[in-house]
Order: sequence, then structure tokens, then C-alpha cells
Amino acid sequence: MGTRTVKHATSKDFLQWTPGELADYGDAPLEQLYTNATTPYFRAPQIYLAFPKRYVPWNHPFPDDPRHDGVSEAVFMSSRDGVHWDRRFMEAFIRPGRDPLDWVHRDHMIATGILQTAPDELSIFTERHYTFPSAYLERMTLRLDGFASVHAGYGGGTFTTKPLVLDGSKLVLNYATSAVGSIRWEIIDSNGNPLPGLGVEQTQPLSGDEIEHIVQIQNPKHTPASGLESHPLRLRFIMRDADLYSLLVRN
Repeated sequence: MGTRTVKHATSKDFLQWTPGELADYGDAPLEQLYTNATTPYFRAPQIYLAFPKRYVPWNHPFPDDPRHDGVSEAVFMSSRDGVHWDRRFMEAFIRPGRDPLDWVHRDHMIATGILQTAPDELSIFTERHYTFPSAYLERMTLRLDGFASVHAGYGGGTFTTKPLVLDGSKLVLNYATSAVGSIRWEIIDSNGNPLPGLGVEQTQPLSGDEIEHIVQIQNPKHTPASGLESHPLRLRFIMRDADLYSLLVRN
């Protein structure tokens, strides 16, 4: 048996297409992936999200019925060009679950599109009960930007961003903590030193569960010559029993 994979092709008129490039998964293990449901994420359209089906041919929950050879589940991956894919999350995004009729091949095909169905909610739709008369689409929900997070357990942890040009006066965070958890943050220079007034001891610790928490990181009336956007900086987060789903710098 060959290995299913994904190709990327483009067209300006849906008639003439580029030859297509095979997906590059980097160092990720080779798996059977197809029906990828790739779509730009509407809150960050420079990022493509995809939810391919992972086919597992050696798993046979129905050994006496050849119509149900293998099992499929949905996985998650992302890309900035549609060719080179980040597969650091190898775990299932949607597992087959407790229903035995979902332990079949070609199940859990994600419908194209990500819908915002509430101010704090996203919905995607997945196919269930493939090959059975009861086949249907099920709506699955997650928080806004909730595809993945930077997570710290009870023991705590630290996350530092890549160098960023902070062209804005506000830091917008989508995060959640436990009652005992917290997120502390600071802005550091290329040598790892906190900026004056923006070290972890000067900024306010965060605790709670918010989709869009706004933190003022500089005077709204700042000038380019004295603002943070004059050179790349890093954000460093000190977290405990917390998840950070997304961050954005804006005016």
C-alpha cells in the first residue's frame, strides 16, 4: 500500500492549475493523511490551518467485516505557505470516541471552514458513522484561537517569543488559568534584560479566563523614536497552571 499525502496547487481561474507540490512535514513521522480541509484562519489569514484524516490501516476494531478495515481520526497542522507544514502536534485532534460506529476508516472527515458561532466560540463540523446508514455531521466547538496553547502545569514554566517588532501600544492576550494559576510577563531586549518599567516585577500578574485581555505596554501617545517598535524585542511569560492561546500587539 502506498502512503497518502497532500499536494498544494494554485489557480487563478479554477481551470488552469500549477503542477502541485507535495507537502513537506519536516521531521514528522510519515503517516497516511488525506481530505485535509485546509483553510486560512480568519483571525490570522497568513496562517493556514488543516485537519487531515489520519488513516490507521493496522487497527481493525471489526476484524470480521472487511468493509471496515482500519480506523481514521482527525489531526491538526498549520502552515504559512501551504507546502511546509508544522506537525508538532502528533496527537489526535478529534479521537474516534466512545461510539463504536466511529471506529471505522474514513470517519472524522472535517468539513471545510471554521465558523465563529459566538463571541468566544469557534465551530467545526466532522463526519461520523462513515459506511453506516446513520452517517451524520457533528458540530464540534472550541474557544476562539483554541486550536493549541502554550501550557504550563502546576510546577510552572517559562515561554519566550521569537524577536518581534512591537508596533503598537497594547498587548492583547487570550489566556486561561486555574484559581491557583497565573501568568506574569515582561518585555526583554536581545540580551535577555527586561526593559525599564516592563520587567516581570513591574507588570501586573494575570489570573482568570479571558478571550481578549488588553494590557497597556506603552503610552498611547508614544513617538516612533522612543517607542518599542524601534528594534526587535521579545516577550517572556512566566506561567503556572495556565494556557496562553494567542497574543497580539496593536494600537
